[in-house]
Amino acid sequence: MEEVLDVYKRPYNPDEPVVNMDETTKQLTLEVLEPIPGKPGRPERYDTLYKRNGVATIFMFFEALAGRRKVEVTEGKTRLDWAWQIKDLLDVQYPEAEKVHLVMDNLNTHDGASLYEAFAPEEARRLLGRLEFHYTPKHGSWLNIAEIELSILSRQCLNRRIPDAATLMSEIDAWQSDRNNRSDKVNWRFTAENARIKLKKLYPTF
Repeated sequence: MEEVLDVYKRPYNPDEPVVNMDETTKQLTLEVLEPIPGKPGRPERYDTLYKRNGVATIFMFFEALAGRRKVEVTEGKTRLDWAWQIKDLLDVQYPEAEKVHLVMDNLNTHDGASLYEAFAPEEARRLLGRLEFHYTPKHGSWLNIAEIELSILSRQCLNRRIPDAATLMSEIDAWQSDRNNRSDKVNWRFTAENARIKLKKLYPTF
């Protein structure tokens, strides 16, 4: 926990950006009956019936100090899916960065082994050389700023039925563009010093 909090205290450095990463899923649903359009004094109405149309995975990468987020939709969340997202992060989103500090949870796909499973050893090693992993502790997902950003995405964009992956990506692109254009940042104030006071029961007593 304190390692992650210390990473958050670092000043903005475009050569070594701090990027938070998290992922979630979205159930895609088709309408069985056509919704009744809204009119003055009466909102649009939906029937309770719907048809499942698969599940999409949403990857969120968020550089809090720059107010920059990149969201991608995939069919799965396997080691290969994660590895290709990391390659895009390094080679497309941050090609000039010397090293990217990646803050994320310790899911079993979030490690160097995934890169070696997806790419040739030389390529996997090249990518790993530009990464530094910082894992949030077990039961400490609240420390991941990307989880906060995913919550905002869910409330503002995903809290309704979405029929397919193409529509989902279109909706997310519009949300992402608006947020990035406004450079919405996160002012993280909780520090290791705060933790030692507020979470003192987690620390040993001397």
